Amino acid sequence: MADAPLDILIDADCPLCRREAAVLQRMDRGRNRIRLVNIADPAFDASAYGTTQDAVMGTIHGRRGDGEVIIGMQVFRDAYAAVGLGWLFAPTGWPILRPIFDVLYRMFARRRLRLTGRGACASGACAR
Repeated sequence: MADAPLDILIDADCPLCRREAAVLQRMDRGRNRIRLVNIADPAFDASAYGTTQDAVMGTIHGRRGDGEVIIGMQVFRDAYAAVGLGWLFAPTGWPILRPIFDVLYRMFARRRLRLTGRGACASGACAR
């Protein structure tokens, strides 16, 4: 299962998320190292990933080939590493910089829906 692709749970209704996903897909070059999962699809079931719809709307989630669920900046670190561009995000994982980038991503994620003109998620969990 470790050879399985990295599942990246993306909100395909979000223009920024769609753009980032398209870049990753192009960089993957058909190698199937990543798999994009649309959390805006009515058939999407967040419980299959051990989480809720509000949680995946609130921050990016991923699932590694071994089944481990990851969230936030770690998804980007793993995704870019999977497509051979891990060096781009490597500084975000350095001990001194990691907490800064993690906080910056959480601040962005909290405002993602408003920044894309889409309001907030139903329960308000996205505002956390």
